Amino acid sequence: MINTPPPAPESSPNNALGFDEFIAVLVAFSAIGAILLWSLFRKDSGWNLSGVLSPTASPSVQRNLSLSSPIPQTQPNAGTLPSSLPTPSIVPPAIEETPPTDINPAFPTQQNPPVSSSSRVITQPFSLVTPSKKKSTIPPPIAFNDVPADFWGQRFINVLSSRGIIKGFPDYSFRPNQPVKRAEFAAILQQAFENQSGKNTLKFKDVKAEFWANSAINQAISAGFLKGYPNQTFQPEQKISRVQVLVALVSGLNLKTPASPEQVLKIYQDAKDIPKYATAKIASATANGLVVNYPDPQIFAPNKEATRAEVTAMVYQALVKMGQLEAIPSQNIVR
Repeated sequence: MINTPPPAPESSPNNALGFDEFIAVLVAFSAIGAILLWSLFRKDSGWNLSGVLSPTASPSVQRNLSLSSPIPQTQPNAGTLPSSLPTPSIVPPAIEETPPTDINPAFPTQQNPPVSSSSRVITQPFSLVTPSKKKSTIPPPIAFNDVPADFWGQRFINVLSSRGIIKGFPDYSFRPNQPVKRAEFAAILQQAFENQSGKNTLKFKDVKAEFWANSAINQAISAGFLKGYPNQTFQPEQKISRVQVLVALVSGLNLKTPASPEQVLKIYQDAKDIPKYATAKIASATANGLVVNYPDPQIFAPNKEATRAEVTAMVYQALVKMGQLEAIPSQNIVR
């Protein structure tokens, strides 16, 4: 017969845990705990238990603490640049924007959605600027004591005098009916057409270097407005006639002659008094609206001495022709 060992005693719930069993349970739990700690702190582990062990994130700030997990490597494609260093996926905390305190309270700032710190635009404070009233580049007209409001050339005089093209006298008079001398006319041309370029200058026997209108005469001659006399004189003190004023303006502006000058000049009752040398020029002046006759538009009076008011009106019309001034309605302008 074979001797068999006695059967092990059956465990009973009423029996106390033995020493060996207690040691086995302690070792088992220690092994499990070591495995868990080893898994948490192993850098190359693919487990992500931060969502379980991390504290609850606040509603306004959420951080992804998965720095311990490796970022999967993907093949670069179009629009994706490969990077040698992994970029942690950290969501920055929301930044509360506060408006600058030195902005004018009259202009409240617009509430914009919060932006990240990398793309935040710093708003510079601004100050309220009140636009100033636009100043006129032309001073008001001079109130001459001898140019009444109902004077026929009052509007022409006001504009040119305010621009400094024609001036009055120290006693605040304009003397509109006073004849104009050739030197005075040259000075008016210099002020009115100062942008006209001259070609050359001539020396006249009767115009000294220190004469007050010397530069104006030289410019009027070089620009083609005026000419001297054959004996190399200019005669600056000679009174200029109406026909000479218009011939000078037409010559300086280089206006074209109409196809039928005689037909144009039929508008004047005294057309026969116009000098032959000036026929084409006066026809051109008439066709271009430079002629101003007072009191009768049909009476040209070519050889009459031109007054300061007449010269002012004719020079004004020349500037209108050049597009530098606006036309003034007047029944004295020959159409």
